[in-house]
Amino acid sequence: MGFFDRLAGKTPDPKPAPENTPAESTPTAGGGVMPRLVTAREKIEAKDLPAALVIYEEVLAVAGDRADVLVTISADLGINGHVREIVELVAPRYDAERHGPATGLNVLQAYLALRNADAAQHVLDILFGLKRPELEERLHGFSNAIAELILADQADPVTPGGAAEPAKINLVTISRPIWSYGLEAVAGLLPPKDGRARRVAFAQLALPGLPDHQAREKAPEEEMGRLSRALPLWFAEMLYFCPNYNSLAAVGLWSQPGQPGHYALFPAEWTTDNIRQLVDSTEGGLDYVFTGALRQHAGDYELLLRLWEVKKFRERKQFSLRWTPATADTELTKLHDYLRQFMEWQAYPADTGLTYAPATRPSAWLDVLGSSLTLFLGEKNLLPPEQLTTAHETLDAVAQHAASNEAASLAWVAQRARAGRLGFPPMADAMMRRTPLVEQAQAAAG
Repeated sequence: MGFFDRLAGKTPDPKPAPENTPAESTPTAGGGVMPRLVTAREKIEAKDLPAALVIYEEVLAVAGDRADVLVTISADLGINGHVREIVELVAPRYDAERHGPATGLNVLQAYLALRNADAAQHVLDILFGLKRPELEERLHGFSNAIAELILADQADPVTPGGAAEPAKINLVTISRPIWSYGLEAVAGLLPPKDGRARRVAFAQLALPGLPDHQAREKAPEEEMGRLSRALPLWFAEMLYFCPNYNSLAAVGLWSQPGQPGHYALFPAEWTTDNIRQLVDSTEGGLDYVFTGALRQHAGDYELLLRLWEVKKFRERKQFSLRWTPATADTELTKLHDYLRQFMEWQAYPADTGLTYAPATRPSAWLDVLGSSLTLFLGEKNLLPPEQLTTAHETLDAVAQHAASNEAASLAWVAQRARAGRLGFPPMADAMMRRTPLVEQAQAAAG
C-alpha cells in the first residue's frame, strides 16, 4: 500500500513476510524486526526522527531486502511527512520484481513531493513494467502529475532583469463566511468568536483524473473547479456558526509577485507535507484539517473527505458521498447534516448575530459561494478581470436564490455591490428577506 493508502485508513500493520523469511526470524540488537519497526514508528510520532532513523538503519542492515520492511518504513515515514528520508533509505533498496508495487508507490510519491520529476518518472516506468491492471488508473494519474510538474517548472517566468520570478501556488484562507466580506459595517452580523475554540480548516478538494487540467486552471472558473472550492467554503461556513469552532477554508491561486493570477486545481490529494504547510502558515495553528477529492464520471459525482487530527497527525475519519444532478440537493443535505452531527454542532444563542439556517438547495448555494469567492478575489486584484466572466454570469442565479434565507439575501446584497465596484452592468433588484440585518446591509452597501 502507498502512504496515500495509509492515509485512507487502511490497516497500518505490515504484511506478513514471505514464507522463506519468517516475520521475526531476523534478529536485531534490540529484538525482532517487527517490534523494532513499531518502536521506530512510536519515535517518529513522538517527533524523535533521529532515534527512529537509528532503528531503521539497524533493521535495514539485517533485513533490508524484505518487502514488508520496506513498505512499513516508507509508509511510516510518509504519513509523518518525512519524504526525503524515504528517498535516502528506501529508494536505493527498492526492486519492483522482489518487493512489489506498494513500496514503489511510496517512493514515487516521495519524489513527487520533492519535485524530482526525473526520478519520479523512472519509478513510474518501473511500476508500469509490472503490468498490473488494477494499478493502471492510479499510475496514469501519477503520469499526469509528473507532466504537470515538468510543465510548471518549464513555465517559470523570468523578469526583464533576468532574475527568476517563478509562479507558485499561494493558499488564500477565508476565515469567515465568504458572503460576509464587504458587510463589515453591519453591526451584529456575525457571532463573536472565542480564541479558545478548536480551529478547523477545510482544504480545497483535489480533482484526480480531471482532463485538460492546466487549460482549465487558466480559463475562467468551470463547474468542477468551482465545486472543489465551494464545498470547503460551505463546510467552513457551517462550523463558523458553532461556538465550539473557529473555521476557515483554504483555496489555491497561481500567482507572481505584484500580478493577479488564476485559480489552482489540485490533481492529487493533499500530502502530509501540504497539510503541515497549511498548519504552519495559519496563525494560532490548527486542531483539525479536512482534505479530500472530488470526481465526476458520466455525469455522476463522488466526494471523499478525510478528517485529520493535527496533534497526532493521523486520519480520524472518512466521509464519502455519491450523487447525480437529480439527487444533488438530497445527498448534499444528508452529508451536511451528518457533518454537523459528527462535529457536535450547536447553535449560538439567538441574540448573537445571524441565525444559521442550512441551505434548502445546496447545489444553488454552492454556486453562490463560488461566485462570491471569485468576485471577492477579483476585487482584491488576486484574479484578473478575464477570470470573472463566469462569476458574473452566475449573478442571476444568486438573485433567484436571494429569498431562500437571510444569508442568501445578504450574499446578494454583497455581490451586487461588489459587481458594481468591478464595473459590471447594474443588476436588477431581487426578492429578499426583509430583516433588520438585510436592511442594514442594503444601507451599508448603498
